Amino acid sequence: MKLKKEQKLLFIGDSVTDCERLKPDGEGLFQALGNGYVSFVDAFLQSSYPALGIRVVNKGISGDTVRDLKARWQEDVMEQKPEWLVIMIGINDVWRQFDSPFISDHHVYIEEYQKTLDELVTQTKEIVGNIVLMTPYFIEPNSEDAMRAKMDAYGQVVSQVAKKHETMFIDTQQAFNKILENLYPATIAWDRVHPNATGHIVLAKAFLNKIEFDWEK
Repeated sequence: MKLKKEQKLLFIGDSVTDCERLKPDGEGLFQALGNGYVSFVDAFLQSSYPALGIRVVNKGISGDTVRDLKARWQEDVMEQKPEWLVIMIGINDVWRQFDSPFISDHHVYIEEYQKTLDELVTQTKEIVGNIVLMTPYFIEPNSEDAMRAKMDAYGQVVSQVAKKHETMFIDTQQAFNKILENLYPATIAWDRVHPNATGHIVLAKAFLNKIEFDWEK
């Protein structure tokens, strides 16, 4: 597995990462990591690799866009000095364009999204040795659905930024597409965004597979 002994693994993003985690510092006892994929990743790591002592930190905040991440980046990422950083952002950047179409100052259009994500990775990669970029997703099998199509475009931006900076990349939309071959979206998320335990396991597995987690341990 790619994680090494006593490394800090920090996740940052929106509500899908947040999942009611402890504020301001999402780590420690009593569900401090929240009830989503970050907590599942931590549970798998602790149960399978307890000797490594991996420190998992959750810095997700519900409702965040990449613009919000930029505003808190110094405190929530740079000062944390993690060895690993996982970024999944973009759902609200797209969603606000659909659920609040007339409040344009809340919209983060794709040009700003790409520029900001690129800036954040650029300033961080010299300090954080391992960066993982995860795409935003929409739990909808119809790729011609308007919000799904726009989410795919933002996901392509994540792929481009990952390729430019040679970071690790996870296509979460593709991970959901596989189970959508057999499950209706509402089985996983009533709003096609906030997943139940099944959806969070999909995200956790996608991350763990990327870091070469040994499922036989």
